Amino acid sequence: MYQSDTKSHAGWSQNVLKYIAMGTMLLNHIAAIFLPAGTVLYELFTAVGYFTAISMVYFLVEGYGYTRSKRNYFFRLLLFAGISQLPYDLAFSETDTLKFCGLNMLFTLCICFGILWVLEHGNNRWIKGVAILSLILLSSISDWAWLAPIFTLLFRWAGKNRTKEAIAFAVAALLFGGMNVLGGLGRFSLEENLLYALLSMAGIGTSALGILLCYNGARGTRCRTFSKWFFYLFYSVHLLILGILRISLQ
Repeated sequence: MYQSDTKSHAGWSQNVLKYIAMGTMLLNHIAAIFLPAGTVLYELFTAVGYFTAISMVYFLVEGYGYTRSKRNYFFRLLLFAGISQLPYDLAFSETDTLKFCGLNMLFTLCICFGILWVLEHGNNRWIKGVAILSLILLSSISDWAWLAPIFTLLFRWAGKNRTKEAIAFAVAALLFGGMNVLGGLGRFSLEENLLYALLSMAGIGTSALGILLCYNGARGTRCRTFSKWFFYLFYSVHLLILGILRISLQ
């Protein structure tokens, strides 16, 4: 059961933050597909879009703890991950030829869900460790490889403790920024590399501010059923539209 039945509705609900995340994801995907790398608009849209993945992982961890049926939750994620794979490949293939571009973010969330399940049900510490490491390695072929599973572990560790959540967000931002610094070595000057890393951390920082300072713990009181399915459908539909536009503009 979600906290929305017991908490005040002052502030932003989970649905409000998810709608924001859908908007920032759209901007990120528009930049990745249509805008020239290195332009101001490309960098801005890309950085803003980093708000989405960590927010999705946060709400996955929270939802795992409150959902009445973990089985239904997982298979719903898996179903829409499968539905979204072709649109994902269509959107991000760089030529007219459709090619596999890695597993989409919903598959990544399935992997993260698996990590939460292992943490909850695993009894043997070594088997649990191997299973979690295997799932992290599996994420290597998916969107937000390695990072999303690590974010999952951070938020699982934090529980609902605000101080620990702030630490989790800070570690996630530093980890993401550090990976961008490493990725830019030899390609950019030190100043450009550090500036890009800081910009890349802004999306995660904004997510942290939105969740830690504005989130009221409520799922949302209006149009719950619509919102529940909209978030799944938006992912596949917007990718399909962007993919068709990409092909038509070539």
